[in-house]
Amino acid sequence: QVQLVESGGGLVQAGGSLRLSCAASGLTFSSYAMAWFRQAPGKEHEFVAAIRRTVTLYADSVKGRFTISKDNAKNTVYLQINNLKPEDTAVYYCGARFGVVTLARYEYEYWGQGTQVTVSS
Repeated sequence: QVQLVESGGGLVQAGGSLRLSCAASGLTFSSYAMAWFRQAPGKEHEFVAAIRRTVTLYADSVKGRFTISKDNAKNTVYLQINNLKPEDTAVYYCGARFGVVTLARYEYEYWGQGTQVTVSS
């Protein structure tokens, strides 16, 4: 079965960096769009970024600070977050869908358990 496992979250000071990882198994990695969403306390899930092959998609709010990438040999997608801000505090989830990238959460079929990112000011 498909499994997505996120890691790399933690507590960091504002201005710091983190790299989140999402290891996928049970799917043909190159055929799937992989995405990151986040959910801050008391807020709805928010699209962050997505990637499939060479195509990437970013939320306007994270452009310039977040970079999504993937390693096909490791079946892993990454989210590099630079210049962290307190408003980036959230649980970050990895999602996968067969097909093209989209920012619509309901389009993603599989989800990881999430990794917590907390940014202190």
